Amino acid sequence: MEIIAGVDIGNATTEVAIAKKDEMKIEFMGSSLYKTTGLKGTEENIEGIKKAILLLLEKLNLKLENLDLIRINEATPVIGDVSMETITETIITESTMIGHNPDTPGGCGIGLGITIDIDDLQNLLENDEENYIVIANGNKNFLEIAKILNFSRNRGIKVMGAILQKDDGVLVNNRLLVKIPIVDEVQLIEKIPLGVKCCIEVASKGRVIEKISNPYGIATVFNLNSEETKKVVPLSKALIGNRSGVVIKTPQGDVKEKIIPAGNLYIKTNKSLESVGIQEGAEKIMKKISFLDVEDIFGEDGTNVGGMLKNVKNTMHKFTGENIDDIKIKDLLAVDTFVPQKIKGGLAGEFMCENAVGLAVMVGTEKNQMNHLANMIKNELGVNVEVGGVEADMAIKGALTTPGTGKPLAIIDIGAGSTDACSIDKYGRRSHIHLAGAGNMVTLLIQKELGIEDFNLAEDIKKYPLAKVESFFNIRYEDGTVEFFNEPLSTDIFAKNVLVKNGELVPIDIKISLEKIRQIRRESKRKVFVTNSKRALRKISLTKDIRDFEFVIIVGGSALDFEVPEMITESLSKYGIVAGCGNIRGVEGPRNAVATGLVLGDEEC
Repeated sequence: MEIIAGVDIGNATTEVAIAKKDEMKIEFMGSSLYKTTGLKGTEENIEGIKKAILLLLEKLNLKLENLDLIRINEATPVIGDVSMETITETIITESTMIGHNPDTPGGCGIGLGITIDIDDLQNLLENDEENYIVIANGNKNFLEIAKILNFSRNRGIKVMGAILQKDDGVLVNNRLLVKIPIVDEVQLIEKIPLGVKCCIEVASKGRVIEKISNPYGIATVFNLNSEETKKVVPLSKALIGNRSGVVIKTPQGDVKEKIIPAGNLYIKTNKSLESVGIQEGAEKIMKKISFLDVEDIFGEDGTNVGGMLKNVKNTMHKFTGENIDDIKIKDLLAVDTFVPQKIKGGLAGEFMCENAVGLAVMVGTEKNQMNHLANMIKNELGVNVEVGGVEADMAIKGALTTPGTGKPLAIIDIGAGSTDACSIDKYGRRSHIHLAGAGNMVTLLIQKELGIEDFNLAEDIKKYPLAKVESFFNIRYEDGTVEFFNEPLSTDIFAKNVLVKNGELVPIDIKISLEKIRQIRRESKRKVFVTNSKRALRKISLTKDIRDFEFVIIVGGSALDFEVPEMITESLSKYGIVAGCGNIRGVEGPRNAVATGLVLGDEEC
């Protein structure tokens, strides 16, 4: 009898299964997992492999010398990044606009006038005919500002709106005899030009501005011609969805656009070289790729996508030592998304959402690289190591240990970086595919669309349900259910959106509604998990029709997600397919399929 360890090196985790095996039977002893160290399929994986194996051996009261064989998967790395469809960099000189959205603007309505410093109001003659927008820096408190504005109104000065540096909009407005729209929290207020035409708009509670978020509205206010109207499109786009905003027209109209091209994708086959523009969107990109036998994918020089794909190959060259010309991108998943882009020169942290195409790519590695890794593991641990089959083949062997399953069968193995699929018919004939894009791609989309810098926070938003803290004693979950508490909740989370993570309430400090966060999370999952699951099934179908499969088992780390299995099951149900999560060996749930398959090795399915 020999003891075998199957080791599945994933993009996020390394999973191990250990079993006793002889000619008559296989007895599984246990499993473990550990975070993958380094890029999947490279020498840095050894530390994670060692930790995962030692953890399990300790649990089983075994030592390394008790192991007869370690069998590893053919680990193909997948790297995800985002390439912009169009990046419009709006360079603002002389403070051309403020795309502002403070939490508590004052007043309501539209104010149009000439910008003037609050201290200069006293120099105006009574009943001055001009309309004014008052600029007040942080040197005065709200009582002083309100007093000056009221006094100026009594003198007949037409104060039509105000821009404040402090968070005093509501306090000032409550003390005004005549209500005006007020935008506050403008940090760089000293950069606002004086003596120029300005339009300020504040929407009522629960609504958003309409006039200056429309390029034709801006054109109407400032009497712009058709060419000038084209130039203010980025400004109006930045104001869409805001409760307040300001547009200021400088004498020069200094709004410049710099378009950084997204570029073209080039798809090399054994017969031709095809191209598709990133600006055409994800649907056309995927339609083009789906009909081609891809040998390599690369991007146009000097463009966003060209730089992104070069960076992927350079990363692989660094880790594997392979010649960069020999590194090929074998598959690509493109997803339409939106990415907040900060506007340079803004006065209050303004940004606008630009269309973008998210890309996950799969870099093909040679088996020689895996043999090299196997030799290094052998030298490190002193145990014989061999490379098993491709992940999809191993996963289907593991998936078939799920109680109640049988042939014919298709499995979808959804990990962090790739989506693998394999089918087996009643005669044992198989088909498999290895595709780019899975859990990490979803996290990346959530991170980019929400404008979050912390990847780990985006990962948590993907994995855990949301709630709103409504009082010190209750929260309302995203599905509408309410939970009450006997003890008061922390003031740190009062009135905030939170993640319900392992029984703890973790605040999400971003100014986006719970409903919007939930929408972005769910749409990101559909775009990647559901799309790739269907794509994978079509690839392994002899007729390219999903309806060829009666039963589908979902396995892999992403199958543990609280939403994904239901999304995929619902999506496949319209094709008459029975789909659900696997339960490997009746005890592991959807995890450990590949590691289990590696232990089974050449055993007949």
